[in-house]
Amino acid sequence: MGKFVRMIKDNLHEPFQIVLKELLEKCPRPVHKHNFFEVVYIVSGTGQHFINDSTFNYRAGHLFLLTPDDSHHFDVDSPSQFFFIRFNDFYIKSNNLETDAKQRLEFILKNANREPGCILKNDSDKLIVRPIIEAIMRESVSRDLYNKELIRQYVKTLIVIMARNISQGMPAAINEGTEEKAVDILQYIQTNILSPEKIRTDEISRQFGISETYLGRYFKKHANETMQQYITNYKLKLIENRLLHSNMRITEIADEMGFTDKSHLNRIFKKYKGVNPSDFRKTGNAVISL
Repeated sequence: MGKFVRMIKDNLHEPFQIVLKELLEKCPRPVHKHNFFEVVYIVSGTGQHFINDSTFNYRAGHLFLLTPDDSHHFDVDSPSQFFFIRFNDFYIKSNNLETDAKQRLEFILKNANREPGCILKNDSDKLIVRPIIEAIMRESVSRDLYNKELIRQYVKTLIVIMARNISQGMPAAINEGTEEKAVDILQYIQTNILSPEKIRTDEISRQFGISETYLGRYFKKHANETMQQYITNYKLKLIENRLLHSNMRITEIADEMGFTDKSHLNRIFKKYKGVNPSDFRKTGNAVISL
């Protein structure tokens, strides 16, 4: 019988951390997980990045996002410089991020694992990200006036760029050929998912100048699912994030997500996931995947 090897798990002892690391040869860290989220930007070098069961050949300009559920390590082919931005749930929930940035960040975390590898799909954005990363690196070692405020703004801009690139992969029917209005409707729903009055059919119709009778057909044509299905699925993913990555009570999650009470949330969650929220929080697994 093989020997059980315990997975190494790193901890983050502050809400937000910036680290620049250079490796000249093999990465000294074996496969490991974190209790935090990590954005990894490849400043220079080449090699392989192993994330869960996938392997990606990295090079300068690639940007990866790792969640606490991901295991990973690097194999270095040529001397490599990595820039890490690490943050935890407290940072997401703190007042350091405005509401729109928090919502975009939640969208990023929800969709991060849709496909492995570099999350930058837009070539023009790759050109923008490097100077932003370089600016964060400069300010992180600077003692100049307003350096913390500038870092906060740069990170906020990076979050928006990440959200835009990840949005290119959702839902499956949405691609670069999709009408801009359809993508705008999806992003509007994501932004206002916690405001039930803003995502009613009549309000979305008013916002986008589409009749209520046509809106449903238009949405399903482009998203390959009904608008209500999309709203439900998106809420369930947010609930999963809170169950796995926060200490919020289920009653608090139910209230935030607009459910009547805890029982209502339990019933809906079990209907779609095959397990109640408490058991999902303990195991991190659903019986049924959407």
